[in-house]
Amino acid sequence: MNADSGSTIQSVDRALTVLRLLATHGELGVTEIAAKLNVHKSTAFRLVTTLELHDLVEQHTERGKYRLGVGVLQLAGATTARLDLVQRAKPVSQRLAEVVGETVNITVLSGHEALYVDQVAGSAALQLHNWVGQRIPLHATSNGKVLLASVSGARFDELTSGVLKRFTDKTIIDRAALRAQVDVVRRKGYALAVDELEVGLTAVAAPICGADGTVVGSISASGPGFRITPDHVPDVASRVVAAAHEVSRRLGWHGQ
Repeated sequence: MNADSGSTIQSVDRALTVLRLLATHGELGVTEIAAKLNVHKSTAFRLVTTLELHDLVEQHTERGKYRLGVGVLQLAGATTARLDLVQRAKPVSQRLAEVVGETVNITVLSGHEALYVDQVAGSAALQLHNWVGQRIPLHATSNGKVLLASVSGARFDELTSGVLKRFTDKTIIDRAALRAQVDVVRRKGYALAVDELEVGLTAVAAPICGADGTVVGSISASGPGFRITPDHVPDVASRVVAAAHEVSRRLGWHGQ
């Protein structure tokens, strides 16, 4: 691999090249890896040893050669799970967007934030901003509150341990108040955010469960407050919850 040494870290580049070589050849010994990388055998050994510590490669005890490890499968599984969520949710998101006329988003928990993985525009959405691939705060959004409602108390404390940024006058920045609202989300089965991330924006979200019943993401409908009025919220919420249940069913969940 001809990497520009001015913009890459050589050891990382070599380690990634090792993974690609093992993906191509199946199994390789240290001597073979060193030859293909054009490095000393000791350098190749340090590379595979480091990758082995992270379960990205494993040594075949009989042959002494290395192959891709379970860590690669775990990383791929995380990506596959997100792709599977998007694919199975897409038709449901499209129907929900058509019915409510608003923007529908799918998010997952990623680090200390919610990550947008899919978006469908409703007929009433104007000048739509594409949020796919972007991250949003957990405490100031309906999707975020749904995801917070799915974690343990200790995890909640971890996710909200930093300073809760104020985006508007309606943003909840008190941790106790946020915890109380998250408890309400658990009871109701959906979360509501009005003017909390952006003035004039109302959003309703509900949890999506995987086959084992754990929350794997959330689905939301959002739009301007003059369309999603307080009187209109219950109807939107019921449709969002129904959509979340349908996506969960498509993922193999058959609970209540």
